[in-house]
Parts: sequence; C-alpha cells; structure tokens
Amino acid sequence: MRIVKVTPEIKADIQGLIKRSQDDYGPYEAAVKDIVEAVHNGGDRALLGYTEKFDKAVLTSETMRVTKEEIDAAYKAVDPELLSVIRKAIKNIEAYHELQKRNSWITTKPDGSILGQQITPVEYAGVYVPGGKAAYPSTVLMNVVPAKVAGVPNIVMTTPCNAEGVVYPNTLVAANEAGVTEIYKCGGAQAIAALAYGTETIPKVDKIVGPGNIFVAIAKRMVFGHVSIDSVAGPSEILVLADETATAKYVAADLLSQAEHDELASAVLVTTSDELAKEVSDWTDKFTAGLERKAIIEKSLDNFGYIFVADSMDEAVEIANTIAPEHMEILTKDPFQTMTRIKNAGAMFLGEYSSEPLGDYFAGPNHVLPTNGTARFFSPLGVDDFIKKSSIISYSRDALENVYKDIMKFAESEGLTAHANSVKVRFE
Repeated sequence: MRIVKVTPEIKADIQGLIKRSQDDYGPYEAAVKDIVEAVHNGGDRALLGYTEKFDKAVLTSETMRVTKEEIDAAYKAVDPELLSVIRKAIKNIEAYHELQKRNSWITTKPDGSILGQQITPVEYAGVYVPGGKAAYPSTVLMNVVPAKVAGVPNIVMTTPCNAEGVVYPNTLVAANEAGVTEIYKCGGAQAIAALAYGTETIPKVDKIVGPGNIFVAIAKRMVFGHVSIDSVAGPSEILVLADETATAKYVAADLLSQAEHDELASAVLVTTSDELAKEVSDWTDKFTAGLERKAIIEKSLDNFGYIFVADSMDEAVEIANTIAPEHMEILTKDPFQTMTRIKNAGAMFLGEYSSEPLGDYFAGPNHVLPTNGTARFFSPLGVDDFIKKSSIISYSRDALENVYKDIMKFAESEGLTAHANSVKVRFE
C-alpha cells in the first residue's frame, strides 16, 4: 500500500484522493428510464418480459411469487450450521434494533392545550436483495429485521432467480427466518419499478431498501418521491485510525476485508506511527498474495488504498472526520476516549478484537451504512427508516383565546388573511 505523509496540501485534497464518483450514471440512465416506465405502464407483462430477457427465466404471474414449497426445499439445501448462525444473528440484530424503537407521546398544559407525536410504521416495506453472482443472507437480515422490529405488517422482497426460476436457498431461508411476508423472483431496475408502482401481482410499497448494481441505484433515484428509499449506496469503505499501539497484522487484515468487495472499494489507514505504516504495508502484500480475490484487492488498493501518516492524533482525527467513512476502526491506546472526538462515521469499531466483519454479520448494529462521505449527514439503516411521525395538536377554547391574536399577526405579516380569519371567526 502507498504511504503518504500528511502535508497541508494533502489535507486540503484528502477527499479528492479517495472519493469514488457516484454521478457517472449518464450512459445508463436512458435504459433504466425505459425499463421503469415500461413496468409502470405494463405491470406484470413488462416485468416478466425483462425477467426473461435479463435472467433467462420464463415465469408467469403465478410462478413469480416464491411458494411455501420452494421455501421448504430451500431449508433442505441450507447447511444446518449456517441456519444456526443465521438464527443467532437475527437475535442480536433484533435486540439492538429494539433499543431504537420510539414511543408515541402526549403532553398537556393547564390551559387545555395538548401536543404530542404519534409513531406509526409504514404499511408496506420493499426489500431488494441482489442475487446475480452470489447470495447475501446477511443483507436480507439487515434490511428486514429493522422493518419487523418497527412493526411493518407487510415486508415484500424481490430478488433475481436463475434461468430455472430458482432463488438461492440461503437467501430464501434468511428471508423466511427474518419475517418477510412475500418474496418475488425479479431483479434489477424492473424490480425497483414494480415495488415503487405496483403491478397486478406485486403490491406497491411505501419504502424501498436494499443494495444493488448501478441499474438498481439509478432506478431507486428515479422512483424517489413516488416512494421513499433508504439511500443510493456507493462502494464499500473502511478507515482504520491507529497509533503505535495497534497490531499491524490486524490492521492489514481488516483493510483487506473491505478491499475485496470490488475494485472501487476504499481502504485507508490514518496513523501517527511511521513504523506501523511500513509494517501494515508489508502485511497487506503478504495477505493479498494468498487471498482468493487477489485481483480485485490489488485494483482496489491501487485505486483507493492509502496509508496516511499524520504528525499528531489531533491531525489524524481531523482527517478521519473529513473522510467520514462508512466503517471506522479505532485502534488506539484508549479507543473509547478517541471515539468521543469522532463526529462523522457510519459505524465505529473500538479495540483490536472488534474487526469490521463483526458488524457485517453478527454483532447487531446495522451494516447498511452511509458511504462516500455521506456519514456527515446520513445514519445507518434502522427502525426510524420504517416509521412515520405524526404531530398531534389539540387546543381548548381558552388555550386558543390566549394566542389567537399572535397567530393573526403572524398570518397577516405573510399576507395570508384567510389564515388570520380562520382563528378570528372563533372569537367574533
């Protein structure tokens, strides 16, 4: 890995060095627009046509929905040990997200005014799960369990099938265990359109969550407004913030755990130690040589892999906050004290035994996180993504009489005399 000494010039361009473009959608937008509009207007017919075209699967409106028999067959195909792990992970994810739940509330005053907030889950949540090259049961759990904890009654999942119309068994089992109510065999932009607008078979949902390729990302952007979405996620990233007490072997292994995702993944170490920087660079070379996804890792590190050496921990923390990473590992002498200085991070992993994959699969916090610097203003997927908050206002005559002239003054200052009249008539 390249080692870069932090200078004022480097600090000024730190985001430019590692930023992956999320805006190079032009070549694909027209094709996605055609797909979205076709499904919007053509429903099942268009959706099934695209499923045959892209996934080579010939389905009908009836066979598009996964049946109980197919789910039962999936259980027989899944490794029992993996099923046990999935169930343990669900318990951890549920327990964590239960702590995020909000309650409705009401407050009253002696003058007869009542204010409050009512919490209501969305009626339909749509979960998109990729299924092209591999199965991702962890993605299923992280997107479905928060919706279930929030109280969403209808959780609709779409995922591609193979040419024989079969969905990955691991995906089906994870969905059934997590509480998905309906599963449909469709993927890509056409599945996003089906969830956003509904078809004769697939219900229109209120919110769409879940990752996907560039076609899925563009489709989510296009349907936003007709339906809510979680985010348009970019490639994965990790930043390790470390001092001289960190173990170089661990740091290198953790950086590579994200670099193997794809060629656009970002792996960054920010440290105050020249010695650690050199050791980590050596260990990444040693580990990479023996890893299955060597070619992807090497491209990722060549493109977006950096070891930044800062003069002080203050400077290192400043750089980390500027980058605002999806995953941040803090491997310092006192990681909890360092944590208090971090303002921007999707998820923080404290101490050398809290490696990033712990959060990907098992600990409980969500692994759907803000990427590409958006941790400055976005948060991890959670229960709040599946609820609505309604304000409650109730005033008695006495309570309104005390303030109605103030309301009239405000309304008249904005030239909205009908607003002013709305309260005035009650006291004429």
